Amino acid sequence: MTQINDDSYDLILRGGRLIDTASGFDGVADLAIRDGHIAALAPHIDSSAAQRVVDVAGKVVTAGLIDTHAHVFQHVTGRFGLNPDLCGVRSGVTTLVDQGGPSLMTLPAFRHYISEASDSRVICYLSTYLVGGLEGHHYAQLYGPEMVDVERTIKIGRENRDLVKGVKAHAEIGGKSRWGMDVIKEAAEIAVGIDVPLYVHLGQLWPENEKGVVDPDSVIEELVPLMRPGDVLAHPFTRHPGGFISTKTDELHPIVEAALAQGIRVDVGHGSHFSFRMAEKVLASGIRPYTLGADMHGYNTYVGEDGADDRKSNPFYGSQRFCLTLAMSELLALGLTLHEVLATVTENAAELLDMADEIGSLRPGLKADVTVLDIQQGDFTLRDNSGVEVKTTQMIVPTLTVRAGEVIETDSPLVVKPDTLH
Repeated sequence: MTQINDDSYDLILRGGRLIDTASGFDGVADLAIRDGHIAALAPHIDSSAAQRVVDVAGKVVTAGLIDTHAHVFQHVTGRFGLNPDLCGVRSGVTTLVDQGGPSLMTLPAFRHYISEASDSRVICYLSTYLVGGLEGHHYAQLYGPEMVDVERTIKIGRENRDLVKGVKAHAEIGGKSRWGMDVIKEAAEIAVGIDVPLYVHLGQLWPENEKGVVDPDSVIEELVPLMRPGDVLAHPFTRHPGGFISTKTDELHPIVEAALAQGIRVDVGHGSHFSFRMAEKVLASGIRPYTLGADMHGYNTYVGEDGADDRKSNPFYGSQRFCLTLAMSELLALGLTLHEVLATVTENAAELLDMADEIGSLRPGLKADVTVLDIQQGDFTLRDNSGVEVKTTQMIVPTLTVRAGEVIETDSPLVVKPDTLH
């Protein structure tokens, strides 16, 4: 229990269950905010001088959720780019990491039109490729080694370190059939040059070329030796070949354990290719994700700009919708504890971004980014896009967001509600 000495606050969140995995605190308490920062955490804080008091009794209060895999470069990355605040503060998420949307050429637009214009904090993992995160699964020819400028991407990344927290690349069988591991080697060089982590997509993205790849397992086998401690393997639960689960044995590939032993991290990167079957196999092997990115994109929702119904123009309408809090609920259903789940979207994510001195904890003095969650009880059916169903009795739902001390309602139509999962 600590506080900054003062008897006046802008906001007090009263009587919630405060869980701060960074400090280990878990208990019913009050949280006070002043001047955009967390000012006090105590069993009872005098509210007589507070400008506003919000009763959050019965709710979980945690550091603002951090989504480590977002696609919010709206109007630039094709159907991938969603509205940042619909994915962010209006969904209970205070920080979004756009994964590979902006490139060295489009980063100024990302800064001006997305990061600076949003109520959510929006940062990025810079694309390895000149074209950035266009709808690249349709245009493999734009993502070869000749479409990478290592030297200039390093220069741009170093000049924009306030936004650039990592480098995004892809390692999958379609790309390997075309270019071998050349692009990944370039991406690794860029990450070293900027001095940030490399975040690598696993699971098939492009069709294989004529010669194909004889052994999908060779992708991760050749990838891991190119990575450094602190780099990130994404999509451990993908249903696509070339990931954590060997296509030869249908079990965890042994190189994954070797990767984790050398300090490589795992981000869920949920996405449309999340598989309960693969998740159960990976988790049963003792692997635990370090961070949880939702990987929401315009293909997993029929909600268009400003919440408009966009289902008629969405060719993927009918696929399972998801969001960060639904992905958190899925991890609970798969056996992770609430503390483990919360750590992936607060403490661990902040450390991955090298921002633990600003966000990811309820420690007084840090930015007042806070999420209030309701853990609803009931009988719910979760489904993946392979048709696999998992029953659960708990669903995590965002009820209030505090971003830099400002209260924002969680009214986004992108949030998957429990009443749709019975």
